[in-house]
Amino acid sequence: MLPDVFKTIILGIIEGISEWLPISSTGHMILAEEFLKLDVSPNFWEMFLVVIQLGAILAVVVLFFKNLFPWGFGKTKEDSKNIFNLWFKILVACVPACIIGILFDDKIDALFYNYWTVAIALIVYGILFIVIENLNKGKSKKVDNINKISYKTAFLIGIFQVLALIPGTSRSGATILGGLILGLDRSVAASYTFYLAIPVMFGASFLKLVKFGFAFTGSEVIILLTGMLTAFIVSILAINFLLKYIKRKDFKVFGYYRIVLGLIILIYFLLR
Repeated sequence: MLPDVFKTIILGIIEGISEWLPISSTGHMILAEEFLKLDVSPNFWEMFLVVIQLGAILAVVVLFFKNLFPWGFGKTKEDSKNIFNLWFKILVACVPACIIGILFDDKIDALFYNYWTVAIALIVYGILFIVIENLNKGKSKKVDNINKISYKTAFLIGIFQVLALIPGTSRSGATILGGLILGLDRSVAASYTFYLAIPVMFGASFLKLVKFGFAFTGSEVIILLTGMLTAFIVSILAINFLLKYIKRKDFKVFGYYRIVLGLIILIYFLLR
């Protein structure tokens, strides 16, 4: 058996990759749970899966700090105004998921956190990625700059983000799909998805920490810090890869990947 610290590193790698690529971190974690379960309580394991996202989200803060911080770096008043507007739009987009998540988080987990739901969500949204990309092929994009996103569009993307409360959907997958449907350029949709993750994932991690409590053992602290640090490093690589990739190609490859992963999950659990 692998020691917990090595399992934690592998889980951090999985989180760092699957959180930002639109392939569902939950789908990967539900498989990882079969082979890499840590020697911890069920409550800590549930909290761990959410809190290691802090490492992933810190990668966004570091990579895009200049774009998200309204002062300094030679910014004009217009630049600062645009950044404040962007943050207001991010907060507007967070409202639907925050309301639904706070009210129904436990019920959603109880009803939908199972391999059937995850596998079906992976396959359905994989098909949608392929269909949407085919429909958008050759069409000019209405929004080719993140500052051109309207408050209405921001809120509608927030509605799409609610879909990600269903395990297997993928938060980045839902918001990127929503952005593509609403006419955002691929790079704009991806960047806005990264920014939108900051309050959402910080909020989710904070709620899980409060629910679990802060009385950690020494080994639990090491597990959390190792997972977050690994997710942070891998997230930087994954985000840079995605931004470079979509400048040349579309999201269809992720759609095919999701379909294959969904089928693997179905077959594995049916034959287990």
